[in-house]
Amino acid sequence: MIFVHDTGRMCNNILQYAHLYAWGREHKRKTMSMRFSYKYPYFHICDTPPHNLFTYLIAKYAAKLKIIPTVRFDRGIADYSKEEELMLSKNNVYVTGWYAYWYDLFLKYKEEIISLFTFHQEIEKRVSEIMENDDNLKLGIHIRRGDYATFEGGRNYFSDEQYMTFIQSFLNLYPDRKVSIYICGNDPELNKDYYIHCLPNSNVVFPCGSPGEDLCLLSHCDYLIGARSTFSLVASLYRDIPIYWIEDPLAKFTKESFRDFEYYFKDIH
Repeated sequence: MIFVHDTGRMCNNILQYAHLYAWGREHKRKTMSMRFSYKYPYFHICDTPPHNLFTYLIAKYAAKLKIIPTVRFDRGIADYSKEEELMLSKNNVYVTGWYAYWYDLFLKYKEEIISLFTFHQEIEKRVSEIMENDDNLKLGIHIRRGDYATFEGGRNYFSDEQYMTFIQSFLNLYPDRKVSIYICGNDPELNKDYYIHCLPNSNVVFPCGSPGEDLCLLSHCDYLIGARSTFSLVASLYRDIPIYWIEDPLAKFTKESFRDFEYYFKDIH
């Protein structure tokens, strides 16, 4: 068994585990996500063996006591052939690190990965209720704040005015369509009145759901705009939704600015 020690937040965990799941499938090795054994209980994977708290604790302390070896993918871009050999030679290993990735294998087993991270029925039900009878073009906005104020010097931290510029640019691309704008994010002090005031002719929705509910909702939109984040990237994964990551707030914005999941996926590390 490969016990995957996921680090970071929910969607980082999804991608980290998915790479190792794909590697395990290719080499006929079973895998388990430590994080989805007790946290983020929104997905089908949480209901599959051996994803439970008991197995999580056994693996955690077995690694801590060095009963099973720990394999680390934490040196940045490097040669990890020895680490892969160890994963193949041991019955049980504890794997950690952000740099365990195999893009081609991920894409090969993409549909299985999506199936593992299918949302629980109650989450889909709530999202369906929010989007009920909405036949408009659906634009999902992911506003990432929090740690982005300092992460990488704040390069991915954008103001409401900057997000609004891209929303208005999107509306200008579809002047003959009614657009619903679903705004999700991690800013508890988001100025909702500002967006409602600036978008009087659009249906503006703030779902304010759990991380699982927000991710599910974004995965049902037609287009996604946000800062560079694995959250919007994973939302795009489910239906290969066209996505635009804001990198230059002054950039010219066109229909061709949107990319598919695979474009950003291979550039995430």
